[in-house]
Order: sequence, then C-alpha cells, then structure tokens
Amino acid sequence: MFIRRLIFVSALAAASPVAAQVEKPVDPYVQSNANAGATPFTGEQLLAAFHGQDGVGRIVDATIDQGIVDPRTAEIFKATDLVRLRRTLKEQIAYLLGAPVTYTGRDMKSSHKDQGINTAEFNALVEHMQHAMDKEGVPYRAQNQLLSKLAPMKRDVVTR
Repeated sequence: MFIRRLIFVSALAAASPVAAQVEKPVDPYVQSNANAGATPFTGEQLLAAFHGQDGVGRIVDATIDQGIVDPRTAEIFKATDLVRLRRTLKEQIAYLLGAPVTYTGRDMKSSHKDQGINTAEFNALVEHMQHAMDKEGVPYRAQNQLLSKLAPMKRDVVTR
C-alpha cells in the first residue's frame, strides 16, 4: 500500500505543471529599468484601469496562452522559456503602467534577436493582447495608452 501510494504521488509530481515551471539560466546581462523600452506612466490611474498587477498578470498569461495555440504565432514560443517570458513580460507591463516594480528582463533588441519574428506574427501577438485586455475589462483608451508605449518596440522585436 505504501509503495503504491509513493508511486502515485511521484507520478503526480512528475505530471504537475508546477514541477516543470523552472526558469532556465540565461547569460549575464545588465539589469535596468531602461531595458523595458520606454519610460513608465506616472500616477496610479492607468495601472488601476488594468486592475493592478493581478490584472496585468491575467492579461499577460492570456496573451501568451493564446499565442502558444495560434498557428500564426505558435512557432515563436516553441524554444521560449515560458516561465521567464511570463515573469519578465508581467514586470515590463506593470513597470510601464507605473507599478512599483523593477523590470529585470533584457532589452527588446537582444531578447528578440534570435526569434525571427515577422510583422504578421507581431501583429497577431498584439491582437492576442488586445483580446486579453478586452476580456479583463480594460477601457479602450487605457489599452491604447499602453499600446502607444509598446508600439515603438516593434523595430527591435521584428527581425525578419
């Protein structure tokens, strides 16, 4: 009985998504809020429109979840450390919206240099984010304010 239970618990642990959620190490780089690609908004209103950091987290997760299954963008995510991507994208967006967080990710150019993202894929990812913001109930004006911060980053993200 004990051995059967141990095997069952071990099988559950191996199948658990939490067990697989470990960030892979990356080459060293200088961490800086400047890597976020834009200066943050001031004040608390915009972050509140996104329902705080929890809302940002839901938006990022929904955007990535849709990107993984969308045939137009799925290839981008195959070799991506999704744990790191989720964490750093949440940091980046929360930071840009004025949350009291530090962005610890790389700059946009170096973090996307080997991904080969094209304009169609970039636009599809923006669609996923817009859908996630709609689902979160973020007002259209607030969505546009965030997208206006992110749009100039296209030149560093799109590499083909």
